[in-house]
This record gives sequence, C-alpha cells and structure tokens, in this order.
Amino acid sequence: MSTSGSSGRRTPAASATPDLRADARRNRELLLAAARELFAEQGLEVPLDEIARRAGVGNATLYRRFPTREALIEAVFHDSLSANMHLGEEARRAPDAFAALARYMEQIFEVLAADRGAIELMTTTIPAGATLAALREHNHETVALLVRRAQEQGTMRPDIVAEDLLFTLCALGRCVPSAAAVAPGSWRRHLALLLDGLRTAGPTALPAPPLTRDQVQDALADMGGTRTGPYGRMGP
Repeated sequence: MSTSGSSGRRTPAASATPDLRADARRNRELLLAAARELFAEQGLEVPLDEIARRAGVGNATLYRRFPTREALIEAVFHDSLSANMHLGEEARRAPDAFAALARYMEQIFEVLAADRGAIELMTTTIPAGATLAALREHNHETVALLVRRAQEQGTMRPDIVAEDLLFTLCALGRCVPSAAAVAPGSWRRHLALLLDGLRTAGPTALPAPPLTRDQVQDALADMGGTRTGPYGRMGP
C-alpha cells in the first residue's frame, strides 16, 4: 500500500504545522512592530487592543503571544536595552571618565528624544523583566564607576554621588520627548547645563539655543499639562 511519503505527496496534516508556525511567527512580528510604534508615540500605557488593531490581529492572538503587558514590553525593548548595556561597557573603558559619562548620557538621551516608551521604561518603576532589571543594575554600576573615576581624575566635584546624578537625569529625561517635539535637539542645552553643574572646571559653550516662552508652554502642554502651564501663562 502506498503512503504519502512514498508517493512524494504531503498530507494535509503534514503541511499544516509549518504553515501554522509561519503564521504565528508573522503575527508575533506584526504585534511587535505595532507595539514599538505605539509605545514610541504614546508611551507604555497605550491600550493593548489598540496594538492588536494596528497589527491587524485579534486580541486573543495578542494575549496568546504576550500574556502580560510586561512580557510585550520586554520583547519590544530587548534589543535596544542590550544595546544600551553595550554603550555602558564602552563608557567604562574610556580613559577620560567625565567625557565618557557625558557621551553615555548623550547617547541615551538621543534614544529617549524619539521614543516616549523608552523614557517611561527608563524613568518609572514598571515591573521589570530580566533584560530591564539587568539594564537598570548595569546603568547604576556604570554611572557610579564613572563618577568615582571622574572624581579621582579631578574633573568632577567631590560631593556628588551616583544617586544625585541618576535622580536628576531621570527628572530631565522625562522632559526630553516634549522638548524635542517643540524644538528638536533643544534637550542638548539642558543636558549640558546639568553636566556643567558637575564639573570642577568652568562652564562650557551650550550646544543649543534656549526654548522660547511659547515653546516652553507647548512642551509643558505636551507633557500633559495645559497651554498656560502650572503657574499661569509665562508672558504675553
């Protein structure tokens, strides 16, 4: 008696499994792409059904692939988080600790300026997956090491600790996407001001012009406030 193997034909059951796996893989890629776009546009609290809708799949498919929001966040940001750890390793190897710290912060802020999801990931206490938990620990170790080396090299004021810098960077980081939205690159000025406050040497030239009053108003509104800002309108 002839079998499907001996006749060279594939049975329906044999061909369905590869097709199902390919379909599942395609759905996962669609969901990740949609989540990446929406996280960048709206932040990490975007409704999951909106992600499924943009991906063109049903909610059940989303939850089958990613049973929790944390699992989806971990999958979306895994590669970029790993890349940030690589940047930290490069900074640790640099001979000039203050210059390395400044460049490390600039590279991170370049990512944050274009991605609201990334800034929330870095500056809030959302439940951490394995990659995010490792990045947070690695980032703290990198900053602490560079602070200590810069102080030993005499380029950073001696009364600074890593927590001072991380807390201040978190506060500044929350403003980066909104500042970038009204004046691309303006965050570089504010990062430079922060770094100048850590130096033992004199101030450096600021790399961007200040925001106008209207731009400050627009940035505050973008951050979730009103057009008049928290203290009333700042000027005419």
